[in-house]
Amino acid sequence: MDQEILLKVRSLKKYFAERHGFWQRELKYVHAVDGVNLDLIKGEVFGLVGESGCGKSTFAQVLLGVFPPTAGTIELDGMDITDPAVRKSLEMKRKVQMVFQDPFWSLNPRKMVRDIISEPLKVHRVASGDALVSRVGDLLEMVGLDRGRINSYPHEFAGGERQRVAIARSLALNPPLLLLDEPTSAIDTLSQAEILNLLISVRDRFGLTYIVISHDLGVIHYLSDRIGVMYLGKIVEIGRTEDVFEMTRHPYTRALMEAVPTIDASGHLGVIKALEGDVPSAINPPSGCRFHDRCAKATEECGGVEPQLRDLGKGHLVACHHPN
Repeated sequence: MDQEILLKVRSLKKYFAERHGFWQRELKYVHAVDGVNLDLIKGEVFGLVGESGCGKSTFAQVLLGVFPPTAGTIELDGMDITDPAVRKSLEMKRKVQMVFQDPFWSLNPRKMVRDIISEPLKVHRVASGDALVSRVGDLLEMVGLDRGRINSYPHEFAGGERQRVAIARSLALNPPLLLLDEPTSAIDTLSQAEILNLLISVRDRFGLTYIVISHDLGVIHYLSDRIGVMYLGKIVEIGRTEDVFEMTRHPYTRALMEAVPTIDASGHLGVIKALEGDVPSAINPPSGCRFHDRCAKATEECGGVEPQLRDLGKGHLVACHHPN
């Protein structure tokens, strides 16, 4: 694999202001993303997992330029996208695109597929006229759809086919980085498998780099070269996929895996261990390790000292005072 770094994230923070109290005078901040560091290698698939509200989607939206970062730096393919002028530029938007969770809502129902896919090509003045129509047809075929359906509307496609249209649109500008936010959660099981194989095929064909956000550990395991586990705005474990799955070192990562339903060879459902306690408030996160109040192995040190990511070998990093 090419070891050239495509994305460098350093000390990234994104806080959202909220008003509370009488007359809404008290200003507090939601720590959605709170000090994330990440190097993304060109051509790799990086999976990001965690409970709802842990900051995964906000992290992706900051990378996409939807939200400006509160602090930290992001360098994408040599561009500083924390610079407001760069973040709003067409050049930056050509470098990163997103495939959303539900293709039914991410595609304009009033537009034909031709117009949906060609929109970024028109905005960036990549093609026009017959060349534009030809490019849209090529993109449809690239994702496994008949180019003859170019004048169809989204409602004329099944769920998996709509997601293929969304992928075709995201590939229109040949972006080096693709963000996939729960790309298979809104479609049926058979279509999920087809979409996953399509994503792998497209990545291999064009050398793309993916960040895949999902609650589904099966999807993450199948697609990803490396995995990052996020909890309450921070990455608590990161490493190669097989290392994280086979040598889990953070108690939160282990809890996520133990909560996945399994069926043995005889057809019996395995024991599901639900993680006790609620996710703490992102407005007032716990001191020390943010997971300590839900961790059975927490000590006094865990409640008072915030653990930093440390390399346990082979690029397997864990933010825990007492890794398993």
